[in-house]
Amino acid sequence: MATVLVETSARHVHLSQEALEVLFGKDAKLTEKKPLSQPGQFACEERVTIVGPKKSIPNVIILGPVRPESQVEVSLTDARTLGVDAPVRESGDIKGSAGCKLVGPCGEIELTEGVIAAKRHIHFTPEEAAEAGVADKEIVCVKITSERTTIFDDVVVRVKPTFSAAMHIDTDESNAACAFGKCYGEIIKK
Repeated sequence: MATVLVETSARHVHLSQEALEVLFGKDAKLTEKKPLSQPGQFACEERVTIVGPKKSIPNVIILGPVRPESQVEVSLTDARTLGVDAPVRESGDIKGSAGCKLVGPCGEIELTEGVIAAKRHIHFTPEEAAEAGVADKEIVCVKITSERTTIFDDVVVRVKPTFSAAMHIDTDESNAACAFGKCYGEIIKK
C-alpha cells in the first residue's frame, strides 16, 4: 500500500484581490510569512476576524496567493462556534454555502457565501498518483496509525502537475486521530 504525508489544515481564509483591498486598503498585497507544502501556496502575515451570527474568531490566517473568489475554510467545530452551517465540500465549491463577515484593519466585507468545511483530500502530481495507483477524483480510505488509530473514509484524490503529495485533514479530524507532528497515512483502495 502507498503512504502519504498527513497535514493538518487549520482554519484559514482565501481572499480575492477586491476583498483584500477592502480589508487592508487600496492596492494591498499579501505578505508571505512562510511557504506551505503545496508549491506556490503560502501563509501570510495578514490576519482577519471571522464574524458569524453567534461568535467571532479573531486572528485567522490568510493563505496566498489571492484567488478569483474569497473562501473561508473552518472545521465543523469552528462552524458551530460561529453559528453557521458550513457544508463539507471540496475547496472552491462555494455556491450556496454559508456566509459570514470578514473584518480587517481597514474595513469589513460581508460574504453571502464561501464558508465551507474542506472535504478531506490528497494532493498528488500525476506521477505520484500513478505510483500510488490512484486517479484524479477517486475516493479512497486512509489509515492513520497513532495512539488512536483511525481510518478516514471518503478521501478525494486531487491530481495536478503543480501539486505535491500530501493529505489534508482539518483540526477536528487531526485531533480525533492524534495526527500530530510528522504523520503518515496508508492509502486503502475502496
